[in-house]
Formats: sequence, structure tokens, C-alpha cells
Amino acid sequence: MEVEGEVELKELCRLEGHTDRVWSLAWNPAAGGDGVPAVLASCSGDKTVRIWRQNLAADSWDCTAVLDETHTRTVRSCAWSPSGRLLATASFDATTAIWENVGDDFECVSTLEGHENEVKSVSWNASGSLLATCSRDKSVWIWEVQSDGSEYDCVSVLQGHTQDVKMVQWHPVSDVLVSVSYDNSIKVWAEDGDIDDWRCVQTLEESSGGHTSTVWALSFNSNGDKMATCSDDLTLKIWDTSGSFQIIDDGHSPWRHICTLSGYHHRTLFSVDWSREGIIATGAADDAIRLFVEDKHSPIDRPSYKMILKKEKAHEMDVNAVRWNPKDPRLLASASDDGSIKIWQCSC
Repeated sequence: MEVEGEVELKELCRLEGHTDRVWSLAWNPAAGGDGVPAVLASCSGDKTVRIWRQNLAADSWDCTAVLDETHTRTVRSCAWSPSGRLLATASFDATTAIWENVGDDFECVSTLEGHENEVKSVSWNASGSLLATCSRDKSVWIWEVQSDGSEYDCVSVLQGHTQDVKMVQWHPVSDVLVSVSYDNSIKVWAEDGDIDDWRCVQTLEESSGGHTSTVWALSFNSNGDKMATCSDDLTLKIWDTSGSFQIIDDGHSPWRHICTLSGYHHRTLFSVDWSREGIIATGAADDAIRLFVEDKHSPIDRPSYKMILKKEKAHEMDVNAVRWNPKDPRLLASASDDGSIKIWQCSC
């Protein structure tokens, strides 16, 4: 996107209620926009999930539900289904819970078990028919969702990472899954129709322009032809692909490294999110939020990215998560070790 004039990130609201660090955030994709209040889920080391609803009349945010007494340890990740009816929460207690949203009431309708220890991340595919989870046990599981959303069958256990898997994320258009790990690698998984199972179709590592330390997170741009990854190696990397993800024989549309942003972060990058309008936000252990955009003056075949904002002391401690609102792409939420959540308005 073109950025004109000074870029600002204005704090609109600070949400408090969690009694431990806040690990992850998820905007309900079915809420917000056209005068409809936005809805945000947050999860924490306090073993709870909180649901926050925008109060348009009071220009504030209200905690409308606290999901507790289900997980017995830290809740590390949360994700809404595409319909906004189901919320999945992944916990260090080795389970993933599925909550059904009926109005402001939430009921745990299913608990997914199988991982040997901490579940680190959970993600729904674009149609809501598949759920992916990953764990410290080095595995990625793919679950098939039954029609009523209360039963889940594990259809594949993916072994390939050699260490803790930090995050899984489905491609926004195709049923292709990407995982990132403590083993410094990024793996791309796709269904293999010949054997009716899933397989790793590409591994992105140092030799292919990848990271040299733990990869914490990834995010796709809106149409899925670019991907951003962030790491303990203090870099943000941009990847590109072309064509469809359809698997034909042994071929697929591979990801290629196109840009490394280094020198901007001085402590670990924990989170990255790419807005619908093309702004990349990062959250890091230096308590700051940074925003990046593609430099339109760079060559088409060698695109580069530039930082347009650094928000110092966005939180009092590590910024664990940054998430752009899907309906209002200038609205950003962040979460921190300080136990708070902040809602920001980006003007650019």
C-alpha cells in the first residue's frame, strides 16, 4: 500500500482482567463492520479465555464472558472458526477445547486429546472443515470437523519437525498448512491423494534463505501469495509463491525467499500479522510494535519492505501477539506479558 504523511498508532483502549501474561488473540471474523460490534478473544497463563465485545455507544470494550474451569494449565492459542460460531483453544494441558458460541454464552462441546504434552497453536482452514494443532511433542495433527462441530476425527499426525512446533497456520485460500518450529525450519504440508494422507511438500530452512534460530510465527497476506515469518534470529522474512497449490504428481508451487528485514529488532520477534491493506505488524520482546509495508519503488522482481512506524513501549513487557481486525484493517490488537490487551487505531 502507499503510505502518505506521518503514520500514527493511537491507543484506543487498554483491556485488563487477565491475571497472568496474555499469549494470543483472535478476532471473530463474523463480527464487526457496518455498525456491528467487533468481538475479540484472548487467552492467558491464568488458564482462562476472555471474550471482549466492542461497546459502540460508550466507545469502550466490555468483557462479556470468561471461559474457565476447562483447561488446567496455560491457554496458549485461540482461533475462531470462519463462521464465528466455534472457538478453539489450545493449552499446555495437552488438550484443545472447542467452544460453541450462542449469543454471549459459550459451551465446551468437545475436547481434543492425543498430543503428548503442551499444545502450542490451533488453526482452522478457510472452509472450517479442518482444524490443525501443534505441540511441544514435535508433531502436527490434522482434525476433520464433523457436520455439527462437536465431533473431530484425527485424520493425520504429521512428523517431520525435530523440535517443539511453535505455530500452525492454514493458507487463506487452499488447504495447505504451514508450521514453524524451534528447529529453525518452516514446513509446508499438503494432502497426498494417492495415499489419502498429508505430506511435507517443502521445508524452508537456512539453506533456502530461511531462519537461523527458532521460528515463532507466520502470517499470510490477504490472497495468500506472500508469507511473513519471524524468529529468534531477530529477522522478519518475506516469502513468495505463484500459481495454485494444487499438487500435481510430485510438483507444487514452491515458496521462495524474497526479502529479509534485519536490523530493526534487537530482541526476539514473537508475533507477525499481515493486514488486509498490506501492513505487516510485529510484536517483540523489546516491548515494541513495528509496522512495515512494501516499498513501491523497489524492483518488481526484487521487492523490498520498509518500516513505517516503531511504537516504543507499546506494553510494559514483551509483546506476545499482534492481530489486525479483518473487518476494519486499521484496527490492531496487541497482547503482552504485562497481562494487558491494547486496541490501537492505525492512521496512514
